[in-house]
Amino acid sequence: MVPEPDYRGKITEEEIIKWCEERLAHYKVPKIIEFRGEVPKTDVGKVDHKRLREEIFKLSK
Repeated sequence: MVPEPDYRGKITEEEIIKWCEERLAHYKVPKIIEFRGEVPKTDVGKVDHKRLREEIFKLSK
């Protein structure tokens, strides 16, 4: 998640999860929240899910 500049440092992972629990089905509530400065994107400008998975896989080793 890349927070808007106004919210950086002002919102916590717990607040986001609580908000999701109130509004989403239980199976859609995220278990992990990660704040990033930017999300990797493809040349077209879409989120690069492949690169995100690779980063997660490298961290889990």
